[in-house]
Amino acid sequence: MFTCRALYHFARFDDPAALRGPLLQLCEENGITGSLLLAQEGINGTIAGTLSGLDRVLAHIRALPGCDDIAWKDSPAAEQPFRRIKVRLKREIVTMGQPDVDPTCKVGRYVEPEDWNELILAPDVAVIDTRNDYEVAIGTFRGAVDPGTESFRDFPAWWEANKDRFHNKRIAMFCTGGIRCEKSTNWLLSQGVEDVFHLKGGILKYLEEVPEEDSTWEGDCFVFDGRVSVGHGLKEGPHVLCHACRRPILPEDRVRPEYEDGVSCHHCVNETLEADKARFRERQKQIRLAEARGEEHLRSA
Repeated sequence: MFTCRALYHFARFDDPAALRGPLLQLCEENGITGSLLLAQEGINGTIAGTLSGLDRVLAHIRALPGCDDIAWKDSPAAEQPFRRIKVRLKREIVTMGQPDVDPTCKVGRYVEPEDWNELILAPDVAVIDTRNDYEVAIGTFRGAVDPGTESFRDFPAWWEANKDRFHNKRIAMFCTGGIRCEKSTNWLLSQGVEDVFHLKGGILKYLEEVPEEDSTWEGDCFVFDGRVSVGHGLKEGPHVLCHACRRPILPEDRVRPEYEDGVSCHHCVNETLEADKARFRERQKQIRLAEARGEEHLRSA
């Protein structure tokens, strides 16, 4: 049994590059896998391993400037959900493309999971899912608005085009773990929206703490690791990943005629050219050959 630890924190890092090497080394020494992003605005990522190893890495992160009160979310995984560890430098730890957004300044009002249902069922509240379209497709809160965005950086344009729909409404926003709401609520406040709320700890905290019989969540929650999705109680969901388009699919989707392992699924079969599919088939061939030799193919990592 492995533990997945999702974490993020907005802080001011003057030199993120100087933080990368020691953090990467510590992860490698403790057998930690996953992905961590460093930027001048903070740190974000999901890592996996033993609890003792994760705690050593977390202690290191908490010692970074402004990160002593970092929050994290643990959940179980039956198998190692990542192949290796990556620590990357980025412009943003979650890409919104709005240079004036600053979650360290002001964000929406946090709502605890046990209070979320009461808020979103109020008639003067509009509930907005800030995640990408493929995430929303497998699960969301009952009655939530789906912006249909392919990327988080599309959200500001969607809001500008749709803001009149929410006149005189309080806005409640949510995402997987909370990081996208930190930015989106700060941005809405800067646009003059006064009553903005977001789910503290995100969907993952809600699914962990709110009993299924009291839940307003429908479906599963997409996660960015080998589990692909989780449900109530953070139990691993039924979804697998199409390795061509990286969208979640159900096991029964793999018997559909559009599905070819690593090449296409019913979501993406018409999105790529035959030349692309030929390239994907060659990639899958090389992955299978590497696996037969007991090696790890870089493109499968």
